[in-house]
Amino acid sequence: MPLVPTPTHLNMADVAREAGVSVATVSRALRGLPGVSPSTRERILALCETMSYVVSPEASRLSRGSTGRVAIVVPTVDSWFFSTMLAGAHAELQDAGVDVLLYQVDGAAARERFFAQLPARRKADAVIAMTLPLTEAQTARLADLGVGVVVTGAQIRNYPFVRIDDVDVARQAVRHLVGLGHRRIAMVRSTDPEVEFSFADADRTEGYHDGLAEAGIEPDADLLVTVPHTIDGGIEAAERLLGLAERPTAVFAYSDELALAIIQTLRRAHLRVPEDISVIGVDGHPLGALHDVTTIEQPVAEQGRIAGRLALGLLAGDDPAEAAAIVRTRLRVRGTTAPPLTPNLHK
Repeated sequence: MPLVPTPTHLNMADVAREAGVSVATVSRALRGLPGVSPSTRERILALCETMSYVVSPEASRLSRGSTGRVAIVVPTVDSWFFSTMLAGAHAELQDAGVDVLLYQVDGAAARERFFAQLPARRKADAVIAMTLPLTEAQTARLADLGVGVVVTGAQIRNYPFVRIDDVDVARQAVRHLVGLGHRRIAMVRSTDPEVEFSFADADRTEGYHDGLAEAGIEPDADLLVTVPHTIDGGIEAAERLLGLAERPTAVFAYSDELALAIIQTLRRAHLRVPEDISVIGVDGHPLGALHDVTTIEQPVAEQGRIAGRLALGLLAGDDPAEAAAIVRTRLRVRGTTAPPLTPNLHK
């Protein structure tokens, strides 16, 4: 005697076989579509109840051409910035009852593999590209996902976006240091050598130069240092600046994490922060607050929530061209910036 399928192994074909109809007829009956007689529909529904067959929500969504999911593509989850933004986006989507797919693309090889294969295609109804460093070819591949795309940290084509004004971030930092009396101000940049262009780095570098020009300070190429965004990168930057014949009196770091590494290196060289050298970072990292680092704060979690709302808007049919948000930042003055010990005579 053949085994009767258990409820966990039942599928639509089993119901169709028992009812003596096609799988398509069962599907139409369960979805309430026309083309099925009332008596046949009742018989199929009664069989489903008897056999404990439940329609898979995923299968039902796929039959309508949708998945009910949003995919989030993030460089890494192993950092405060990205995990905080991710948590904000996930909370917003979860509150709306939307499932989330997560793709971590850590490093150039992983990004290249993702954009070559596009694993999120047909698995999600919208995609959030979360502050991804992209090549031009990868940017072009976003359109091949075939669904709405939300971007954080940059403006790419006509995609909805949420970001901060990185030019203004750097201007705020330089204005703060100039206002304290500093004239020899260094900037520690952070770029990814594996990508052609970084929006945030380019904008912050522009803002740094704007701030110097606004104060009538001639830029010094030796004071613009580019390093990887790592602890070792921050150490390298500090060592290079300390090796100059005339070291800076203040440093604007691309992030609080780099600022922390720079501060530690300066102190190991028996220099006082801020008495000998002032340091300011960006982000509002909790460790920066713990170590009293002056910073330009940005609302990281809120940007994630906004990205989630923009993705929900795409699912609801909002016009992508009108969906954008530039969130405000603010200067948080703490204990790592102060006037230079020796007033600059070249103001």
